[in-house]
Amino acid sequence: MKESHEQIENFPKEQVRSAIRSGIGQAEEQIKANKISYKYSHRISNRKRKGLYALSSVAVAFGLLVASSYQSPALASTLSQIPLIGSVFADSNSVGLKQAQKHGLTSQVGETQTVNRISVTLDEILYDQSGIRISYIIKSDKKLEEYYCGSGMDYTINGKAPDGSSGSYQEKVQSATTRTAIQEINIIGDMPDSFELGLILHGKKGETWYFSNPIKKIKDIKKVPIHHSQNVDGIGLNVKDLSVSKTGTSISYKSSEKGEDFELSRAGDIEFRVVDQDGKEVTGYSGGAEGEKVKDKLVFKSNKEFDPLNSHVTELTITPYLELPTDGGGVEYDENGDSKDIGFKGGSLKPVKFKSFKVKIPK
Repeated sequence: MKESHEQIENFPKEQVRSAIRSGIGQAEEQIKANKISYKYSHRISNRKRKGLYALSSVAVAFGLLVASSYQSPALASTLSQIPLIGSVFADSNSVGLKQAQKHGLTSQVGETQTVNRISVTLDEILYDQSGIRISYIIKSDKKLEEYYCGSGMDYTINGKAPDGSSGSYQEKVQSATTRTAIQEINIIGDMPDSFELGLILHGKKGETWYFSNPIKKIKDIKKVPIHHSQNVDGIGLNVKDLSVSKTGTSISYKSSEKGEDFELSRAGDIEFRVVDQDGKEVTGYSGGAEGEKVKDKLVFKSNKEFDPLNSHVTELTITPYLELPTDGGGVEYDENGDSKDIGFKGGSLKPVKFKSFKVKIPK
């Protein structure tokens, strides 16, 4: 565990700050460089609402995760006023995060940065086949406004912004001065098994908190090749593989559809229903998708996350379906990087019916 620091000027060192700032700057430039971004709302598998924001290169979705509060023994003096309800991960409704805590698969950080009398503590990190999960605590001497730090941390991989990513964020109010949060980061594309994760959080009054921490992907991830393809009503779907570990299950896929308007494309609205050989559904968590224009098509990539499989599961039946948006909007960028809001245009989208397919789970 890293040593806790009370003043931002003492940590991180200037070279770490510079690397993170550089990476975040690259991310902002990448966002401006892309022509289209879109956002919409739809339901996750437990039927709770969420807002999804996707950018054509740096796709960032802020969705709904269940979060609670965590206080490690090493932080007792710093966080003595935070309500004690256990670990953020262990007390969440996520079976995967509970399993990660149970099996000691999370990296406990416990590092605190304080700016303008607001302390942010980077608590735990989990890196598995579904992506990166981060828990942190925001504590102020005065009453905190709702979402004072926006929709979570920006991030870099070895000092550079990722080409494409999505994720989710939710904070939970513990008191008038305390928030806890879980943020999920899903990087689209190949990722190293270990790297330096740079994190930066902004406050409404210009505060900035920096963190940099080495992380490593958990071991014993089983990848099951699928390579299932189908085309329904002009929507192409290719399911690449299924990954299974103690912390969860994920489905990696690519989808596409002819068109130029992300708001009118259904290929980015694909979700999956997963049922085992006994007819028991595996709980899933809707997530973002990275979308980009490729010639005359809109192409999307994503990893959909599900709870860990029970040891008795030998076969899964997977049914793709569309979770069409009911409201939303977007932002369009011109060649000069100037943006303009665009209204919601997805109300006329029609559902389709995909075919189910089966996947054997090797022991």
